[in-house]
Amino acid sequence: MNKLNQDNKVLLGLFGACFFLVFFPVWKQLINLWMSSDDHSYGLFIVPICAYIVWQKKEAIGKIAIEPDKSGLIFVVASLGLYLLSRYADILTLAPVSMVVFVFGAVLFIFGRKMVKELIFPLCFLFFIVPVPAQIYSAMTIPLQLFVTKMSVFMASILDIPVYREGNVIHMPGRTLQVVQACSGLRSLVSLLTLAAVFGYLTLKSNVLRTVLFVSGLPVAVFVNIFRVLLMIMAFHFMNLDLTEDRIHGIFGMVIFILALVFIAIIRKVLAFWDKSATNE
Repeated sequence: MNKLNQDNKVLLGLFGACFFLVFFPVWKQLINLWMSSDDHSYGLFIVPICAYIVWQKKEAIGKIAIEPDKSGLIFVVASLGLYLLSRYADILTLAPVSMVVFVFGAVLFIFGRKMVKELIFPLCFLFFIVPVPAQIYSAMTIPLQLFVTKMSVFMASILDIPVYREGNVIHMPGRTLQVVQACSGLRSLVSLLTLAAVFGYLTLKSNVLRTVLFVSGLPVAVFVNIFRVLLMIMAFHFMNLDLTEDRIHGIFGMVIFILALVFIAIIRKVLAFWDKSATNE
């Protein structure tokens, strides 16, 4: 087992102090965002998950030779420049990006490329702390709203439910439903991608299959939200039950998210068959 020498310990302390002093405002902003926004609350779990994965790798990490790589300093300097740009240009999304790049550069500079290779997943996973920029969120939300509305109305018409659509508004006899941003699937998408990434990494060995599971979060998020809107239409039409009431709507949304997790688990189960076959070969 290789241990840090005195010089590396000093470097680790200096980089740790620099990280705390420079990026403390970023952490404060992120924590406030995670605590106040349902759309970003998943961010609270990113660092603990990374810490858990690193802890799981402690034996492998202990066997890696510490070979400092000076090229890591390039990433550190670049991250600080990116941070300054985010502050002066008021591009808030760049601040957490610069923080992750700083961590990557520090690990490379102090511990070397072999350590980076071993920790590549938790290092990349840290990018999930970066909030989706509002411009991208807005650009994706409207098309998804319209797609979910269109598909829900199409499926309802197959069931002979009298319904027609105007944009993201669904008209029924005695009731009008609006597919808002929360029903577009975008809110649950990042959470599903986060869980799919961790689930795939911990349970699959093939990087290709891990990627497939990760990407599957997108169609699953959209599909379950189409199903969600369809159930709302069916509940009102057949049972005169309004699932848009605040308390019921919250519980209903949680059930739909659990359904999405079930789909992710099923996809993982299917992928595991090929993963096992590849391992046996």
